[in-house]
Amino acid sequence: MHTIHIEKTARVADKYDVVVCGGGPAGFIAAVAAARLGASTALIERYGFLGGMATAGLIAPLSVFTYNGEKVIGGLPWDFVERLVGMGGGLVEEPLGNIAFDPELYKLCVQRMVQEAGVKVFAHSYISGCRQEGNEITHVIMENKSGTEALEGRMFVDCTGDADLAHMAGVPMQPQNGEPLQPASLIFVLSGVDTDSPLISQAMHHNRQGVNCHCLPIREALLARQQELGLPEFGGPWFCTLLHDGTVAVNMTRVAADACDNRNFAAAEMHLREDAFRMAQILKEHFPEFRHSYISATAVQAGPRETRRILGAHTITAAEYLNAVRYEDSVSRGAHPIDIHVANGPSQGCHFLEKPAYVPYRALYAHNFPNLLVGGRCISADRQAFASLRVQASCMGTGQAAGVAAAQCVQSGKTVLQADTAMLMATLRQWGAVI
Repeated sequence: MHTIHIEKTARVADKYDVVVCGGGPAGFIAAVAAARLGASTALIERYGFLGGMATAGLIAPLSVFTYNGEKVIGGLPWDFVERLVGMGGGLVEEPLGNIAFDPELYKLCVQRMVQEAGVKVFAHSYISGCRQEGNEITHVIMENKSGTEALEGRMFVDCTGDADLAHMAGVPMQPQNGEPLQPASLIFVLSGVDTDSPLISQAMHHNRQGVNCHCLPIREALLARQQELGLPEFGGPWFCTLLHDGTVAVNMTRVAADACDNRNFAAAEMHLREDAFRMAQILKEHFPEFRHSYISATAVQAGPRETRRILGAHTITAAEYLNAVRYEDSVSRGAHPIDIHVANGPSQGCHFLEKPAYVPYRALYAHNFPNLLVGGRCISADRQAFASLRVQASCMGTGQAAGVAAAQCVQSGKTVLQADTAMLMATLRQWGAVI
């Protein structure tokens, strides 16, 4: 492969106190948090809607907000849940606190929250680079129908899921140590399902703590006949209500994929789409609950479980996570099981926590990068701790912390390494975070 040299001029579209990259669960919460503290805030999103893996990936439910009967993720994330429920677009699955949702109302709810907070959204925009002075980021570069544009900022928050901005800025990443990445899945929606049947009505509600909520009777039947039926590699299956009778989201497909490798991920998604239609047909032909079902939607993109994570000022270890070590700078929590899927084969490691774990502020930034924070799947954690923290409620919690910290650093004129963690934690508690 050879390379060519290209010089481009980017129009500086505007200047902001805080620029958030990625409008998924971590990103939209981070943007709202920063804006509510008075920071002028921009949010860059690759799609024409917000919500990330909830809306583009159809990954349901949002988990986990409560554990052992107590709230784990509070503040702005819970404000969002209550608002979504009030719109008729969310259902709190007690007692575990997973949130079933309608993806279209989720999009609308997020849009309203972001706009009301005064966040400027740059949709249909794909970040392609950044400008730096030393390790300090001055601009993020984005591509859209208006051409190549730049946003100037004082603080930047990477909530891309894949640590795209951090990677472009030269932040070191967690070593992979030769371990294969967890597989990607393409969620598909089946309509015409008998959701009143005892089997599906129980399986589509994920409300049992300490239980893997896959549909065990269908799983066992499929495993027993996988070769005979020509069934591709699969996980679960997990069926999730989308709050409409006769409709479920199906989390079942899986394939080894690297979402940070363009060719690999594109090929994987085509593979997964073929698998989705094959799986839907098998369910239709062999299980009465699906006799009249059909695919009414597939996700805009496959959901990657694992990609890049920064090597931060502190890396959360499995031992710390499992022992619920409470750090002096704890800013968020995690309560999902340590959930590691195998790319080739149906197996899954699922270790349930005894107590909710903690996330320190130091896992949200890297040394020597003074104005960059991360939230969501980008945070600094080892593979085992990350396998719990990668889920959406936890991503919202770290996004909230990153957004608050970014705004406070702007106001104080401090770097992310110098942030007043006592003030950060006090603000998070005032908003209702459980830290």
